[in-house]
Amino acid sequence: MTTVPPRAAPDPVAPVAPVAPVAPVTAGPGAGRGDEKSGGSFLAKAALVTAVLSVAGSLLGLVRDQALAHFFGAGTDTDAFLVAWTLPELAATLLIEDGLAFFLVPAFSLALARRADAPATDPVHELVRASLPRMALWFAGTAVLLIAAAPYVVAVLAPGLPDPRLAVDCTRLTATCALTFGLTGYCSAALRAHQRFVAPATVYVAYNTAIIAALFALAAPLGVRAAAVGVAVGGALMAVVQAPSLWRQLRAAPVPSREKAATPDRSTSLQTAIIWTVLLFALCRQSQVLIERFLASSLPAGAISHLNYAQKVAQMPMALSLMLCTVTFPVVARALADGETERARKRVERDLVLAGCMVLLGTAAVIAAARPLIELLFQRGAFTARDTAATASVMRVYALGLLGHTLVGALARAHFSVARTTWIPLHAMVTGVVTTAGLGFLTVGTWGVRGIAGANAAGICVAALLLLRGMGPRTVAIRTRAVAGQLGRLVLAAAGAAALGALCAEQVAGPPVLAVLASFAAVTVSFVLLGLLLGAQPWASALRTVTGKLRHVR
Repeated sequence: MTTVPPRAAPDPVAPVAPVAPVAPVTAGPGAGRGDEKSGGSFLAKAALVTAVLSVAGSLLGLVRDQALAHFFGAGTDTDAFLVAWTLPELAATLLIEDGLAFFLVPAFSLALARRADAPATDPVHELVRASLPRMALWFAGTAVLLIAAAPYVVAVLAPGLPDPRLAVDCTRLTATCALTFGLTGYCSAALRAHQRFVAPATVYVAYNTAIIAALFALAAPLGVRAAAVGVAVGGALMAVVQAPSLWRQLRAAPVPSREKAATPDRSTSLQTAIIWTVLLFALCRQSQVLIERFLASSLPAGAISHLNYAQKVAQMPMALSLMLCTVTFPVVARALADGETERARKRVERDLVLAGCMVLLGTAAVIAAARPLIELLFQRGAFTARDTAATASVMRVYALGLLGHTLVGALARAHFSVARTTWIPLHAMVTGVVTTAGLGFLTVGTWGVRGIAGANAAGICVAALLLLRGMGPRTVAIRTRAVAGQLGRLVLAAAGAAALGALCAEQVAGPPVLAVLASFAAVTVSFVLLGLLLGAQPWASALRTVTGKLRHVR
């Protein structure tokens, strides 16, 4: 394992009593050293910049899916590419979004906290020298192995494909993501720990731009293989766009702390047990997609494509809601590294409620306007009205699990931010995957692809409940009942908003864009009003803030 030399100090994760009133935060042993960039103003700006760039990346991802649907529809060629697409999806979860970030961000945060104590050697440089070369070798070796084993990978992922040769060709191209996504994830984690968010937020802009360009330039001569070429090129661009920023951070001279308070002791950085718990958790989480593709490969042609398009659209609210947690994850990890458990608890509680609020608003909108939304986005070229109906019905079912997906992402960050071995996330995710697989096998014969989507929603919600229940003194001791109560109120508001939005969409005749706009407006207004009526915390807090500012102006 790679280790930064420890310093003697008290245990930073002492139990925090879950009392109802929030007590004022007292200065911990590291106060003043790690929070110069963790205030509300900085987090708001960082979240805004990250959200804008992430929206740009998501919109380009939507254009990517539209181009794929336009050129190849929802047939056998698209199914073949989407089997190969499983590798980038898995690599993104393991290496960019969850896996590497869950242990590298706390490791870099702890190294930065120790750097502030002005040791003889720079802990950050030691961490990079000890970890990056080894990881790069592992990434490269995995890519070579996947390229060589592409026929066997396809046979395992989708044994029901009528002609696997096209999927094998695409898989050999997308397998390069094991190296490029690994380097991308390492750069992203290091930069976020340094409180640098712009470069990591641009990666999907570069990635999706490359795929779109490849589709338009190479679709005629290469067919759907053009999309796989775009994946290979886009993966390399993701690492390239971050390299200059990371180089500048690593070259910067350490800034000594004004205080000489000892950093709390924590066995650190890249312990083997921590790495394995994180990677196994991320692998289990992504295995839901593997189960879906496996089950859908035995259904009629287009089933994998319908499920993919439904997921891509439905996941946009989830991706936006998790942007806040992505920005605050290094803040929570640094607070725990400095021993400030109360600050970490408050931050996690706020993140869970705000992320839940955002994703539930998006869930209501997606369910209410499913049919006109899919028609507006995809129904052109080879994507027919039948594909629209099938995709919309799947999306409504899949959207039922969006809150579960968001909570799993947010709670997993809280569990792993302590930079110590914890098996709770893996146990929760294994239980969720078993639930997904069991329900999927039971329902796919009767309900087809809708049964697969329902199994996904049920399994991820089970995992989210277990992760919420597992929050305690050894992680971040949040007030579970208070958070669950707030989320419950928001769920009721979202259910009412979805019903009203669906009624509104049905009453609008004409182009689908009118139905989408009318439905989204009805959902937004009703969600806010119902949230206020039910006393949901985000709306009540926002109302008090606005009222207070108006009084101040007077």
